[in-house]
Amino acid sequence: MSESDSGFRSLPSVDALAATIDAPEMGHGQIVEIARTAIDLARARLKDNDNVDPRDLAEELLAASRSRRQHEVINATGVLLHTNLGRAPLAQHVVEAASLAASAYTNTEFDLLTGERGHRGANTTELLKLLTGAEDALVVNNNAAAVLLALTAIAGTRGVPVSRSELVEIGGSYRLPDVIGSSGARLIEVGTTNKTRLSDYETALQIHDCAMVLKVHQANFKIQGFTASVGAEELARLCRARHVPLVYDVGSGLLDSGTPWLPHRPAWLRDEPGIRQALDAGADLAMFSGDKLLGGPQAGIVVGDARLISMMRDHPLRRALRVDSATDAALASTLDSYARRDAGSEIPFWKMVSLSYEELKGRSDQVASRINASVEEGFSMVGAGSAPGAQIASPVIRLPGGQHLFAQLLSGPIPVVARRDRGDLLIDLRAVDPSRDETTAQAILKCL
Repeated sequence: MSESDSGFRSLPSVDALAATIDAPEMGHGQIVEIARTAIDLARARLKDNDNVDPRDLAEELLAASRSRRQHEVINATGVLLHTNLGRAPLAQHVVEAASLAASAYTNTEFDLLTGERGHRGANTTELLKLLTGAEDALVVNNNAAAVLLALTAIAGTRGVPVSRSELVEIGGSYRLPDVIGSSGARLIEVGTTNKTRLSDYETALQIHDCAMVLKVHQANFKIQGFTASVGAEELARLCRARHVPLVYDVGSGLLDSGTPWLPHRPAWLRDEPGIRQALDAGADLAMFSGDKLLGGPQAGIVVGDARLISMMRDHPLRRALRVDSATDAALASTLDSYARRDAGSEIPFWKMVSLSYEELKGRSDQVASRINASVEEGFSMVGAGSAPGAQIASPVIRLPGGQHLFAQLLSGPIPVVARRDRGDLLIDLRAVDPSRDETTAQAILKCL
């Protein structure tokens, strides 16, 4: 009998291998599938004269399966709205509101005063009207959905002028020209990559049958140098004269550029448009995300003209894009913080950006002393396509080790995600809850 034949005969049965896999969080079928896959891989390796223990392969497959489950991670990257890490965490009262809506019967579409069917999201709508000064509001599942619904319900198959400098592509292969094409509307590109003038829009409106003008905030990039663009106020005047609505995709969700919930307006917000200001400038509709600068759950929010929002609300696509009751409850609870002007002290994102350099320096020094590392001047970033290029001064801990240490920190009970920089790792505590400072230090010590 050959050595290969002997190896095949020594392979355990699927049931025998499955019995050795300790995974109480999994069902029997999942465990059996891991065992079967491990044995198949071991058999394939044997054909290549590579003798490998199927138990080791099963452990690797189990570890890979566990890594795909949602885990708490410590965000030490300094990117506060980290898309790959779920963006910013929600405030505790927001989590409780969402938990209640998800775990109990609630008056989602029930009017407690009349005992009749009510309107989904009625409270959220009233809060959005109060906070933005809009006539009406509508919530869908993300901002891309808001853009798609507006185009489909309002533009139909007619033309939509958009500046070439605003035909954005963002993470996850979202391309605005593709969204416009999917809606059935006809994209009309105006201006050039670096310069768009009011006359470009005026020419497009004269030549083409247009249903709206779409303005898009350059949320995740900047064009610098020899540039020109048309502001919302100037564009709104043209749209009124031509009797077409101006729809403004503001994107990141800064409710008010004056940030009345903060003692001082941060300098890094200087180029970020506010939703209230977009409407005041004459935009008929403004749309934005719920989970970026707003600091709430993933959602797409549209505020503005009641007639236009009614067209969107009545469109059949709207039902496919609506949010569930837990998301609506979380969004309303987030907006409550703004209505009370407590967002700066309650919403985690605004708490993180408001941390002083001195406070972070003290925490960084303590962690660095535990791991025998150095602290240097650095910066944090907003992230998630908000305030492109903006940097917030922050101390950072520099660690040599690069890719090897980066991978080791991901393997701990609570993975630590650091920032790679010129072959080293940077630990930025701005997005780390103070209660996790010691956990972060212990994780680094274990790796070192």
